[in-house]
Amino acid sequence: MSTEPHVVVVDSPHRDSAAARGTAAEFLKQYCPWADLDAVLLVVSELATNAIRHTSGWWRLHLTAADETLTVEMDDSSPLPPVARRPDFAGGGGFGWHMVLRLAGHVEITPLPDGKRVKAVWHRSAVTVPAPAC
Repeated sequence: MSTEPHVVVVDSPHRDSAAARGTAAEFLKQYCPWADLDAVLLVVSELATNAIRHTSGWWRLHLTAADETLTVEMDDSSPLPPVARRPDFAGGGGFGWHMVLRLAGHVEITPLPDGKRVKAVWHRSAVTVPAPAC
């Protein structure tokens, strides 16, 4: 792919992650059909939910497809990095950040002047295609 398709979900009056998931699903269908849709949507949903739950300000989703790479970036207004918590099987959460780290090929956190960016990257060469059912 010679140009980098880029979509940004801006202005987060959205208090749920549905807009981010929907945009990501359409983007993947068009630009990254090789990506694991379920894995990427879980990561997008978790990053948006965390931004909604743990910040009092804005969040912004960037999706970029370039050659053999898919990049999901979530910017939000909190300077605090995500923290892995012990999972609470009684309903207290603690599963999300572990899931993000497990599903994405690479994750990094970068401070921004007014918050942070969480970047998750998938490389096409690292995606395995399931064997057909017999």
